[in-house]
Amino acid sequence: MQEPWRIGKMIKIADETPNTKRFWIEIPELESFDFEPGQFVTLDLPIHEQKNKRWRSYSIASAPDGTNVIELVIVRLEGGAGTSYLFKEGEVGMEVMLRGPIGRFTLPETIDKDLYLICTGTGIAPFRSMANYVHAKKLPHKKINIIFGCRTIEDSLYLDELKLLEKDEPNFFFYPTYSREKEVPDGSYTGYVHKVYSALVNASKVEGCLAPAYFYLCGWKNMVDEARDNLVQLGFDKKDIHLELYG
Repeated sequence: MQEPWRIGKMIKIADETPNTKRFWIEIPELESFDFEPGQFVTLDLPIHEQKNKRWRSYSIASAPDGTNVIELVIVRLEGGAGTSYLFKEGEVGMEVMLRGPIGRFTLPETIDKDLYLICTGTGIAPFRSMANYVHAKKLPHKKINIIFGCRTIEDSLYLDELKLLEKDEPNFFFYPTYSREKEVPDGSYTGYVHKVYSALVNASKVEGCLAPAYFYLCGWKNMVDEARDNLVQLGFDKKDIHLELYG
């Protein structure tokens, strides 16, 4: 059954990077906004007369915590009507219509294979939700690898938080990767995400055979398409590769 439209209220807004903001939205009519990590909400923004041209969808960046507050992390797109409105008009106390949770880009019932969460930019949102949920609920799991790509260190999202989680959660690994940096701190990488996950996959081989794994890809279409094709060429089954596109 489709979720109804509800009124959300912005209760906090914070700058995360020069082009990215975090928005905390409360849904007052609910005591708890229940969702699965990886799901998204759709906002109805006053940017067009036609309904379907007003709708913008964003993955929930926070983990389910039993409250009626969710967090979205949104990048400002050049010429984007939705993000321009949110960045210019968004303010604490503002109401916005939203519908959700929506989507099946969610964790497997049991994490019985290594998990590769490959993302660029704000595509990290569903994976931050998943990682914090696994940690909070103490879910058993194999290796969880977040491979996060962006242009510069200044563009990083949730960097300190995920580095701390890497220390606190056994078998959780975070690989920030920067395409326009020549020198990066220890534990970070230069270039694109493709070389990082390819190296990890090859290093995990047992007697020359691929280790079973689940792959979740979230970000811009070019990255997602290339990663999917690479993984299939490496020998992984398409049913173990899950996609969520941005833009």
